[in-house]
Amino acid sequence: MIANHIHDALAQVRRLQDLILAKRLFRGYSGLARMAGGLLALAGAAAMSRPDFPATPTAHLRGWAAVLAGALLCNYGALLCWFIIRPGSRRPLRELLPAGDAVPALAAGAGLSLALVMHGAYDLLFGAWMCLYGLAHIPYRNSLPFANYLVGLFYLAAGLVMLAWPGATFTNPCPMGLVFGLGELSGGFILFRLNRENTLEMQEDTHDANNR
Repeated sequence: MIANHIHDALAQVRRLQDLILAKRLFRGYSGLARMAGGLLALAGAAAMSRPDFPATPTAHLRGWAAVLAGALLCNYGALLCWFIIRPGSRRPLRELLPAGDAVPALAAGAGLSLALVMHGAYDLLFGAWMCLYGLAHIPYRNSLPFANYLVGLFYLAAGLVMLAWPGATFTNPCPMGLVFGLGELSGGFILFRLNRENTLEMQEDTHDANNR
């Protein structure tokens, strides 16, 4: 009997821990929007790989700027929609605070990119982008699933390889397209599963409440 009580108490503690961890997860990011960003990276790399695309750093920089603009529009547009149209009349701005965790790393990436362009070091851009974007994942290790943290480590490792790769050239878009395509598709799938599980839990809670 005592053993059964202890087992039940431990099970309740585990359920409580799971509930607390679930409450800490940030669900504002859209998995589908992130996967769309990955497809944009692949499409952009394919377009810039065409023989008729200008093989100049300026042209490729504009191409990647267009990919970035499209990805930002998809992801932050979806985040804004989530904040505006989700159920509930009260929408405190503090619920958006986790979205700002990536800003320092992304801002540093923008500044570093500007410095590299000003010095003509275009071939270092891919590695710098991958490393800084990988570091942008680190603050989310407690507010997003652990698998998302692993995606960040993937970006970081790929960036270090690109920085050390002597044959890396900015006018070859394939490494950038493949890394960001794979990374964003994987990260998007992780977020899609997280949000789907949350939707199913909400439906179960609603069903249970209606049956009471």
